[in-house]
Amino acid sequence: MRTNSERESFKPGNMLYPVPAVMVSVKKEGEKPNIITIAWAGTVCSDPPMVSISVRKSRYSHEILKETGEFVINLVNEDLNFACDFCGVKSGRDTDKFKEMKLHETVSKEVKAPGIAESPVNIECKVEQVIELGTHDMFIARVVAVSVSKDYMDENGRLDLKRASLVAYSHGEYMKLGKKLGTFGYSVRKNKNNKKKRNK
Repeated sequence: MRTNSERESFKPGNMLYPVPAVMVSVKKEGEKPNIITIAWAGTVCSDPPMVSISVRKSRYSHEILKETGEFVINLVNEDLNFACDFCGVKSGRDTDKFKEMKLHETVSKEVKAPGIAESPVNIECKVEQVIELGTHDMFIARVVAVSVSKDYMDENGRLDLKRASLVAYSHGEYMKLGKKLGTFGYSVRKNKNNKKKRNK
């Protein structure tokens, strides 16, 4: 295991990378839906299933989120990466992002906001708490439904996201997830390969 002998100091900042790059879809009743690209998204609880997204207060989608209390997190794969970036730099105030990126809406099961049909996974969410933090507000939400493309189900009916070529965001760059290094708990399982790794 390599040890870095010299280190460089930086001022405090958001250096927790990589993070998921996700496209969040929202919709106000009677208006066109919008997509906002979010890097500050994560899991906050497993039971009940809850997630958070942090949205800059100046963003067009912020007011929609505050009014509707609903959104859909759409996971991003390699095919969606261009659209993901576009939806992060263009404003929904003057751009129909679904139309511009030739994306298709899916009808959600539990929320009024649509999902993105081209996304491998749509996660429907209802906001339970909003925390004002500074430049961003954090929307903490309960997951109320999940929709998965059948393209990523294996022959045993299990979700196999390795097939999806998911994308992460790291310090201003989009990265496709690479090879598998292990599975949860592999470090404590008893097998010959783990013994070899510990003895190196």
